[in-house]
Amino acid sequence: MDAKRELLSLLLSNAREDTADLARQTGLSESEIESRIAALESEGAVRGYQAVVDWSNVADEHVEAKVELNVELDRETGYEQIARRIAKFPEVASLRLVSGNYDFALDVEGESMHDVSNFVAEQIAPIPEVTQTVTHFVMETYKKRGIEFDDRDEDDRLSVSP
Repeated sequence: MDAKRELLSLLLSNAREDTADLARQTGLSESEIESRIAALESEGAVRGYQAVVDWSNVADEHVEAKVELNVELDRETGYEQIARRIAKFPEVASLRLVSGNYDFALDVEGESMHDVSNFVAEQIAPIPEVTQTVTHFVMETYKKRGIEFDDRDEDDRLSVSP
């Protein structure tokens, strides 16, 4: 693995790791690590650093949904224009153009299922190019961004076999 990919892999697994530890793991000096991270940030390879939150451990209600979106393009409007319009909404956590049975995959977040449903119905569906939306609410998260949420209660159902 080249040094850039190795550093990115380490940052993905723990972006809070200090430069001394990163230097030790890669065999580079601390100053090399700092300059490489600065270069990755300035060239847009590293876009930010975020915490992975297990919302089930937070008192506030929080809902995540996966939204499939179909669009119909015209001569004046392309995927980029539609994506820029949708990406501006703070409820949209991620937006991807995908292959398959639909065009865009959105991750939408809100405080309740009602909030997410209203957002999709009132903000996304009325966009003229949008022809169909399908919303899938996330019921349980077991792994997110490479981090397992394995501290859940064990299933206490008895196994039954014929």
